[in-house]
Amino acid sequence: MNDKIDCPNCGHSFDVEEALAGKLEASLRKEFEEKAALQAEKLNTQRQHLAAQEKQLQAEKEAQNERLKEQLNTALKAEREKIAKQNKEEIQQELDALREENLKRKNENTALRKKEVEMMQKEQALKDKAEELELEVQKKMLEQQKGIEEKAALKEREKFEMERLSLQKQIDDNKKLAEEMKRKAEQGSMQLQGEVQELALEDLLTKTYPFDRIEEVSKGIRGADCLQYVVNELQQDCGSIVYESKRTQNFSGDWIEKLKNDQVSCKADIAVIVTQTMPKDMDHFGLKDGVWICSFREVTSVSLALREMLLRLHSTKSAEENKGDKMLLLYNYLTSNEFVQNVQIITENYSGMLEQLNSEKRAMQKIWKQREKQIWAVQENIGALFGSIKGIAGNALPNTSFMELKSGEDE
Repeated sequence: MNDKIDCPNCGHSFDVEEALAGKLEASLRKEFEEKAALQAEKLNTQRQHLAAQEKQLQAEKEAQNERLKEQLNTALKAEREKIAKQNKEEIQQELDALREENLKRKNENTALRKKEVEMMQKEQALKDKAEELELEVQKKMLEQQKGIEEKAALKEREKFEMERLSLQKQIDDNKKLAEEMKRKAEQGSMQLQGEVQELALEDLLTKTYPFDRIEEVSKGIRGADCLQYVVNELQQDCGSIVYESKRTQNFSGDWIEKLKNDQVSCKADIAVIVTQTMPKDMDHFGLKDGVWICSFREVTSVSLALREMLLRLHSTKSAEENKGDKMLLLYNYLTSNEFVQNVQIITENYSGMLEQLNSEKRAMQKIWKQREKQIWAVQENIGALFGSIKGIAGNALPNTSFMELKSGEDE
């Protein structure tokens, strides 16, 4: 079958199916295009409508926000006005109360001032009356007194003169009596101080040298106070030292000569003056005109050195009897500056050792007291701590023997 046809005009031959298919395709394409254009137009119209609706909704939302904002501002403004009005009313009430209180106090102060002025006026009036009465009384008294004085003037003068003379005599007698009593008191005080030092000196020598004989000088010998008989290990008398105690404000040069005479009377080998006030040319102990002079603080050191000297002298006498040359040398040594310096060194060392010992004693006693207080504080704190724990724990805490009181049977 031949599907081709020829064109009558040009004689071209073409296929019928292709021609029909092309025509149909063109028709269908045109129809599709028309439908697509119509659909696109509808979609565009819908899109524009949605955009308009969205724009309208946005405008409505903004308008609603503006309305809400205006309403909120209006409410806030009304609330502020309400609060301001309330505050203003409260302040006004307080101001009115203060004005009223101020006015009340002002009125009270005015009334008080008026009363004060009235009282001052009354007081001034009373003062004026009192002064007038006092002046009148004084005037009458002066008039009466003038007459009395004129009558009794002579008698009073005589009486006054007698009393003056009597008082003057009493004053003179009292002065004499006071001076006599003062002199006796000073004399008694000086004697009492001297006796106290004498007793202290005897007690010191007795305790320091328990094997020596310390005897009080008999009353017939005026200057000396006590004698020390030096005894060695063999109970042999090695010599004696006579002591004179003085406790006055001034040192008298006559004491040395008096003690020398007493030394001869009691046959003592060495004489010592124990004085509170040293001679002007001596600062510490030393030998002056054959008599040793020292303070009460230096007695122990000086007596120790002098006692040792007598012991050695006795030992030398016993071993070298009838050797006058050596005795003379020994005497020269005992009276030399070398011996004085040795005694001074012994005294200074002894005093230093004694002061150091006393200082150590005081320091140790202080330390012991502090430790004792610390131990007591620790014991009290331990007891309080144990008692607190025992009160909380009760029987759950075991008993401790060192924190309990002991019974009589246990003791």
